[in-house]
Formats: sequence, C-alpha cells, structure tokens
Amino acid sequence: MSVLAIDAGNSKTDVALIGPDGTVLGTARGGGFRPPAVGVKAAVDTLAQAVEAAWEDAGHSGPVAVDHVSACLANADLPVEERELAEALTDRSWGGSVQVYNDTFAILRAGLPRGAEPRGVAVVCGAGINCVGMTPDGRTARFPAIGKLSGDWGGGGGLAEEALWFAARAEDGRGEPTALARALPAHFRLPSMYALIEALHLERVPAARRHELAPVLFAVAAAGDRIARALVDRQAEEIVALAVVALDRLGLLDEETPVLLGGSVLAARHPQLDDGVRELLAARAPKAVPLVVAASPVLGAGLLGLDVIGAGEEVLERLRRQYV
Repeated sequence: MSVLAIDAGNSKTDVALIGPDGTVLGTARGGGFRPPAVGVKAAVDTLAQAVEAAWEDAGHSGPVAVDHVSACLANADLPVEERELAEALTDRSWGGSVQVYNDTFAILRAGLPRGAEPRGVAVVCGAGINCVGMTPDGRTARFPAIGKLSGDWGGGGGLAEEALWFAARAEDGRGEPTALARALPAHFRLPSMYALIEALHLERVPAARRHELAPVLFAVAAAGDRIARALVDRQAEEIVALAVVALDRLGLLDEETPVLLGGSVLAARHPQLDDGVRELLAARAPKAVPLVVAASPVLGAGLLGLDVIGAGEEVLERLRRQYV
C-alpha cells in the first residue's frame, strides 16, 4: 500500500511518494500553503503542483491514486478547517483515503523515538508558534494558534514584529536604546529605521522578507543587547507555557514524556533560547524530555500515513533511514 505524504508550511511545501515497503519513490518541493490569504482552492492548487512534480520524480507522467494521503498542513488550526481541507483534498482524487492534520503533528510524529508509542508534546516555533500533544488512547491537546486573537506570541514573524517595534521607538526617542535600531535596517542595507519603515510600508521591501529579521534579533541578543535578550527570554517562556499546559491537559506532567521542539527558530539551536527552554522545562515539568527535531517534517507526515495503513516497524524504520 502506498502513501502520499504532504507537509505544507507557510513558506514551503514538501511532498513524498512512499511505497508499500517504506521506500521514498519520489519527492518534490513547492510553494507555501496559505489558505487564509489566497483561499482554499488556490492553496490546494499550489499543493497540486508539488504533488504532480513528486509523481514525475517517481517516473510517472501524471498523478496516480495512492492508498492513503497524509497531509500535515499549516493553517489547519481548527477542526472545521481540517474538515474543509480534507474535503478539498479528497476532491482531487489523489488517494483512496485522506487524513488532514495540523502541521505541528508532523513534528510530533517525526520526533518520537523509534518504537515509541504515540505519546508526547510538540512545540513548533517557525514562522508562527503552535503546540499539540497526543496519547496512545487517541486523546489530543491543541490550541487554536491563529495569532494574537487566540493568545499567541512569537514565532519568527512575531519576533520580527516585536524587534521592529522596539527599534522604531528607540530611534525616535520614545523607547529605550537598542542595537536593533541599527541592525534591522542594516540587514536590508538601509541607513535608519525610518528608511526601513518607509520601505516596508511602501512595499519596496516585501512584507514576506520580514521573517529575515528573526535571525538578526538573535544575533543582537547574543551580542548582549538587553532588549533583544528580553525578547528571546519571552519566547522561551511562551514555548514552555504551551508545552506545560499541553502536558497538564493530557495528564503527562508526572510521566517521563518527550517534548519535541521543531520549526526554524527552535531548530537553529540559538544558545540563549535553547538553554532557556530547557531550564524552564526542568523547573516546571521535571519529567519532560526536550528533544530538538532536525528531521524534515514530511517524514512525520509519512509516518502518520504508514500508521493509518498499518505498516510494520520495519517499514517505518526504512522510511526514517531515508531522512536521517
């Protein structure tokens, strides 16, 4: 039985066609998946381009239906969104069955130790921030994760916005001085925050490039800037708050439980953030075992798909080896 695995984030989509023995037959990368911005049909059209490219990579002239489609999708934050997206993917006739998950589940499944039961919590801190947890009996812990409206703070996009806010106020005198006021515009080879604000407002610097400022923030923090370091510390607090609440909801605070950390911000292993998360977890959830997930999230989508079709551990292990 074959699986079509899809991991679609805000900035990119990865697709893998997986054979019945766990062998990856074809792969492709496509554009970002943003239904709130472009609509469900246009977003799924973007997926279709990547799916077709994966089939071509596998030596097929066009898509051929697989047994199961396992799609871990950004912006599938609410159950109603998962259902709507599952219907849209089913309409494409890519597989005999379709299961849509929020993309955070891909990190959770990819990061669980070999042979481990499906029990743990995952926090993704990439362009945005989200957290999910699951137990072997099928219980899950989730958050709406749709931004400030649902109480979220941080992620690469959120950190960039905060850095811009503090830098703007530092330059015009309303706020405390910070090296961010020089470092952020310098990243775009601009002379001042005023110039950067103008460039962003008039879209001479595309809004999509704001995410480039998160690594600048971490560099400024590493150099000792108080404002930048405070933002990194707050990000660690938010990551741990999500993890601890999810562990508590699932009754896992008193059990040794993996906490999988993924997404571009966490995977970069910035020392201040990495140390902060581990120290806070040790204090608030002493039995949690933090693990940074470096594997591609499409591995998690593939493993979830193989779980559905009842693949054995040797098949799962063969798939894992191709992403190590």
